[in-house]
Amino acid sequence: MDEQDRLAQRFETHRGHLRAVAYRMLGSLGEADDAVQEAWLRLSRSDTGAVDNLAGWLTTVVARLCLDMLRSRAARREHPVGSRLPERAEPFGTGVGGTDPAHEAQQADAAGRALLVVLDRLAPAERVVVVLHDVFAVPFDEIAPIVARSPAAAKKLAGRARRKVRGADAVPAGALVRHRRVVEAFLAAVRDGDIDALLEVLAPDVVRRAERAALPSGVATEIRGARDVAEEARLLSRERARLAEPVLVNGRIGAVVAPHGRLLLALTFTIADEKIAGFEVIADPARLRLLDLALVDDQGMFAGGSPCRVWR
Repeated sequence: MDEQDRLAQRFETHRGHLRAVAYRMLGSLGEADDAVQEAWLRLSRSDTGAVDNLAGWLTTVVARLCLDMLRSRAARREHPVGSRLPERAEPFGTGVGGTDPAHEAQQADAAGRALLVVLDRLAPAERVVVVLHDVFAVPFDEIAPIVARSPAAAKKLAGRARRKVRGADAVPAGALVRHRRVVEAFLAAVRDGDIDALLEVLAPDVVRRAERAALPSGVATEIRGARDVAEEARLLSRERARLAEPVLVNGRIGAVVAPHGRLLLALTFTIADEKIAGFEVIADPARLRLLDLALVDDQGMFAGGSPCRVWR
């Protein structure tokens, strides 16, 4: 085995971690694989004799590539919100092209679909900093050169990004917790197709409004009354509810439907006396882009993912 083969073997031991880093930064499996492949090309052309920590070196390369890709995306004014989902994406865990939407969805679940949607609202450097530090436990003195800032400035950048991710306290914390439970109960009942549970959480005179783009042909944009709303939710919304997660929408408890972490729909709720008095389903990409989305406070910064301390 020659030196290049040995280097390739060493690289393969880090491929999974590098894909995870790139996916959380870019929100796209195809782009994540492009970044990882470019990292391999740069490694294969580099003198690695002085590299003491290959994992750290590769993570730096991937992070810089992702930052450039995010900046290029912003410069082209591309925004995945409301866009059609990709027909093909190369899944994690493969070294060749392939189509595996179920595996892509699994990776979005692991990262947190709502988190991916909220991260997409951050500036490129903000996203890179919080992903590296808060998900993968990279210290700020190692992140600073990647984003061309001092360690202190990188820390401040992360703090600003966290405030965006967590959202402002538009509603008292106690009310947010209660309202989130109501929304979670609603989503669980829709997933289960449980009419009785839906009637329990809906106010008798609840109003459901939805944009035409969110509805099948022939379905009314407005429905009133708990029984009619519950029956419709049971028939039409089970698959969407499976992909839905509670978030803050304009400072209040709502939900997003985000297959593969790509925002498709947002729901806003009016809650009174621990019942859903009304909700709206938003599907228009222009409206979705204007929504202020953030994680619910008691989720924590990056719920569902423990730090991978591979840097040192």
